[in-house]
Amino acid sequence: MAGRADLSHREVQIARAYASGQTYQSIANTLCIAPSTVRTHLASIYRKLDVSSKLELVNRLEGNAPEPRSPSELAKVVSELALSLEEAISREKALTEVLRIINAGQGDLNAVMPLILTYALELCDAEFGILFEYQQDGRFLAKHAVGIPKPFEIWLKEQGVFTVGPDTGLGRMDEMRTAINIMDVKSEAIYQTNDPLRYATADLGGARSFVAIPMLAGDSLVGAFTIYRQTVRPFSDDTIRLAQMFAAQSVIALENARMIKAIQQASS
Repeated sequence: MAGRADLSHREVQIARAYASGQTYQSIANTLCIAPSTVRTHLASIYRKLDVSSKLELVNRLEGNAPEPRSPSELAKVVSELALSLEEAISREKALTEVLRIINAGQGDLNAVMPLILTYALELCDAEFGILFEYQQDGRFLAKHAVGIPKPFEIWLKEQGVFTVGPDTGLGRMDEMRTAINIMDVKSEAIYQTNDPLRYATADLGGARSFVAIPMLAGDSLVGAFTIYRQTVRPFSDDTIRLAQMFAAQSVIALENARMIKAIQQASS
């Protein structure tokens, strides 16, 4: 069929699935291959069909001829595909490394969480991070932190369990149960209201750009995975997705720790 002549049977399977809206992970699960293998196939498919987007892929699979491209445009497409593949492989390696950290920790959250936060800060290019434990009813406790400025760290320790305002990043995350990405914590109106958490974040922590990722166990909020930049550099969608991966793995670490503790108590 036109648009598919150069593709292998496996490439046709992957091309059809991806064009229909399936994710790398869902395709990988269906075909019993790794997500990185899906990405490698897609890079080959894009080259063979001379496409650079999912929309173009759909058109080519329907038998439409490719639009002519200049050599510079083709070079740009190849470069972007290579970069995307490298980033995808890096994310997969990150997931493998985090799982290794969790398994090696044997339920010791004081050992595991700082390592996860450190790794997240490195890959997300952020200066410091905090894992907040959710205490219900809009209350949080800063449980683990890495790279946090000392004045902010002291302030959080003095607060212990504290209630967040509805307009804070944590407050909005609690209400919406979704990632809250703030371009500049000093540019929001709440900064002018002397909200204690926003003051501490901006003035004691020196934070400017900030993202809070909900840590969910099923439908229950168990915490917040937060990372901060001390310059105004908003987090991209790709970086937020990476942070969400770290948040999800942190939930696994929490659940593992609880399970190990329960087993130890039962056997004592």
